[in-house]
Amino acid sequence: MKISNPVLRGFYPDPSVCRANDKYYMVCSSFEYFPGVPLFESEDLVHWTQIGHCLTRSTQVDLERINSSGGVFAPTIRYHEGRFYMVTTNDTYHKNFYVYTDDIYGEWSEPIFVDQGGIDPSLFFEDGKAYFMSNGSDEDGNGCIFQCEINIATGERLTESKPIWKGNGGRYLESPHLYHIGDWYYITAAEGGTEYGHMITYARGKSPYGPFESYPLNPVVTNRDLGGHQSRIQGIGHGDLVQTEDGTTFIVCLGFRQEGMWMPFHHLGREVFLVPVQWQQDGWFTAGVNGKVEAEMEMNLNASGEDTCYDVSFEKLGADSLRWCHLRAYDQANYQFTEQGAKLRGNHFTLDDVDAPTFLGVRQSEFDTTLDVTVGGNSQEAGVTFYLCEDHHYDLYLAQADGVCRAELRLTTGDAQCVKTSVPLEQGQQEVKLHVESDSEFYTFFAEIAGEKKELGKARTKYLSSEVAGGFTGTVMAMYAVNPEEKEDAWGEFTGLKWTMKKWVDNA
Repeated sequence: MKISNPVLRGFYPDPSVCRANDKYYMVCSSFEYFPGVPLFESEDLVHWTQIGHCLTRSTQVDLERINSSGGVFAPTIRYHEGRFYMVTTNDTYHKNFYVYTDDIYGEWSEPIFVDQGGIDPSLFFEDGKAYFMSNGSDEDGNGCIFQCEINIATGERLTESKPIWKGNGGRYLESPHLYHIGDWYYITAAEGGTEYGHMITYARGKSPYGPFESYPLNPVVTNRDLGGHQSRIQGIGHGDLVQTEDGTTFIVCLGFRQEGMWMPFHHLGREVFLVPVQWQQDGWFTAGVNGKVEAEMEMNLNASGEDTCYDVSFEKLGADSLRWCHLRAYDQANYQFTEQGAKLRGNHFTLDDVDAPTFLGVRQSEFDTTLDVTVGGNSQEAGVTFYLCEDHHYDLYLAQADGVCRAELRLTTGDAQCVKTSVPLEQGQQEVKLHVESDSEFYTFFAEIAGEKKELGKARTKYLSSEVAGGFTGTVMAMYAVNPEEKEDAWGEFTGLKWTMKKWVDNA
């Protein structure tokens, strides 16, 4: 049947997947956002439901004042003897660790650290042994994949870390995964960097330590040679193999959708794509359509159901939604939910700070969106932001000072920041209806003043893109509040939230 890509849309990069108990489980990177490492479940590899996070406590991960696009990198999820393991890196502190659970719907353990450097760690279990691998550099400074054996109960290294594969010659060798399928051990990796030259390569050998022979036609999957006029799907790489019960094989990998045919920018973040694998008689495999990933692909799957990621509202989400995210540290006392909406009490941090402002966000998953929310209360500043990082965000908000309420639009793009528009509300008006429309190229911001919807300005989406701002995340829509004096009774009140995202169709 025809399957539409991406299968998980918006800022969910670096996917890893495993099969357990007739279902599939997937994790993705979360960087500076908390809770960390979103966790998804699927019965068909196409429709994914978030069931939790792996890192839900500050004792599991330190995000205090970490740099944007730092923090939690590239997790791997594996299932072994009834237990799930998630291994990842806190890249800000250069520490690899894993957590585990026996209940996929419950809490995960405290972290167990492994004394091996690099990023993108992975686990492989066989014959009572636990193998731990990550990327690194050899004695000559060349990229390679290192591997050791560990005590899975303690994280202690049982063997020295040794290089097992040096990749296929591409830069930034990363994302190693090891599998034993049939007569061969296969090692996959990403090369080329997580941008337009990204690709998946692999090799095979007769033991977990190789020696590994590279696939002669590497890369096995890449869209690096496709221009935007051929496909807006770019950056394909960082993949993980998974097999269905009947042995049909797929790759889940990251990619991104650029803004237009001739617009090489992406602001939705890196997303999850599903790619079919074709086994050859000689034991090698190919993938995709001639090694490419398309927006619609024929796959040997029975997948039916509705997509669930397009509409956001308080009624649908509520206080306990797993889709909410926060920046870095999280003070639960500053967030309250009511039947009508949410109340946010700001602290003295702003969206410009590398810290933990009061911030309640949802990842943007489509280009074409429409947002409505009413903002009131007595916070000095409260509103909505389309946020990539502290240096790149667009804010539409209610400002209050000296008894005057104003609707304002502030644009922050790198070192340039301005309040583009500031409009006083009518005397006595204590709340304002905010409205935002977006397409692939622009955000357009409105506020209802004196009963009339007034356009406050437009801003280009590309200034929230990784190509302009750098980094590895994607745009998050968030409600936020700022309370410079940290008054106990200063709350921003948000009601009537409705954010609709129209599903993208590739017309390239």
